Amino acid sequence: MRIAYVTVDPGIPVFGTKGASVHIQEVVRELLRRGHDVTVHTTRAGRDIPDDLAGLEVIETRIDADDPGARERAQQETSARIAARIIACGADLVYERYSLFSTALAEVAEATGAAGILEVNAPLIEEQRTHRVLVDEEAAGNALTRQVAAATATVAVSDPVRDWVRERTGSESVHTVPNGVSITRIVPRPEDVGDPVVTFVGTLKPWHGVADLLAAAALAKRPWKLRIIGDGPERAALENQAAALGIDVDFRGAVAPADMPGQLAGSAIGVAPYPDLGGEQQQYFSPLKVYEYLAAGLPVVASAVGQLPQILGELGTLVPPSDPAALATAIDTLAADPVLRGRLGWRGRMQAEEKHSWAGAVDRILALAGDGNSDG
Repeated sequence: MRIAYVTVDPGIPVFGTKGASVHIQEVVRELLRRGHDVTVHTTRAGRDIPDDLAGLEVIETRIDADDPGARERAQQETSARIAARIIACGADLVYERYSLFSTALAEVAEATGAAGILEVNAPLIEEQRTHRVLVDEEAAGNALTRQVAAATATVAVSDPVRDWVRERTGSESVHTVPNGVSITRIVPRPEDVGDPVVTFVGTLKPWHGVADLLAAAALAKRPWKLRIIGDGPERAALENQAAALGIDVDFRGAVAPADMPGQLAGSAIGVAPYPDLGGEQQQYFSPLKVYEYLAAGLPVVASAVGQLPQILGELGTLVPPSDPAALATAIDTLAADPVLRGRLGWRGRMQAEEKHSWAGAVDRILALAGDGNSDG
């Protein structure tokens, strides 16, 4: 089957270090593994190309506008050009990662009758209005409604995102398929000798709670080492905070997805210290980092927000958000008990294999679209 994978968001490179880039690559891998002919149409290709995707056909159409209004119009025009290219070349299925203003899937489906899968990862209209600049909200809303109406299947990464799409578009035909993890690429590795290594993976932005994690490290009553994998606008402030607290933190910086297994190696505990963002509507994420911790056989300490209680259950330790003391106590407990770490890590790995693989996620998505070429 000829599949056109579309991602028009200029903030997300196909080959980058963000979680969104990991998501794109893993879905494409699964489509290729099933024998499909995949072409990626994007506004930003990126440069961190893994060896196994070096032969992937990627067609880049850049968006260079800086003014917010001009940028929005450029996204609409670019999605139309991408749609025209797909119509001219032909495709049996359009798989589009939802982005503001794009109607590429709808244009192709309406012109050719091709099947379409729309994948929604976040309530982008609210995000753009709240954290950036949104000039033409009506156009953004109309684009989403048109895309959902044209799609054979619309999937969301979490129940809150699903509910947002339903409320925005009036469509009840929106399904939840959470993120996954590569259970072949990320596998359990032995812990480093010495004090347990507590690892955080993610972009260094306020909504990941790394400042609380550093505060917890300063409150620790047991010896453990802290490893931060990721980069972002808060890095300098976090390094200054660590220095002021007198704690030694191993800041690793951003790493390519292909290097993540090696960066996780030696870890004893994975941590996801999300802060209180002001209610469940703000906790809509499907956390890639937590699935990676589970696949790596790491016990997890995480804030009791969003989807995390549902994902972890008895597999980890849940703590109140924005509570460094509770976070420190939970990490201390695991740091002191290697047997408990091993038991929770093994259970987490089993759950990753059984419920959270990318193969399973893509199987569910393709089944919703009525495609028989899945592994299930």
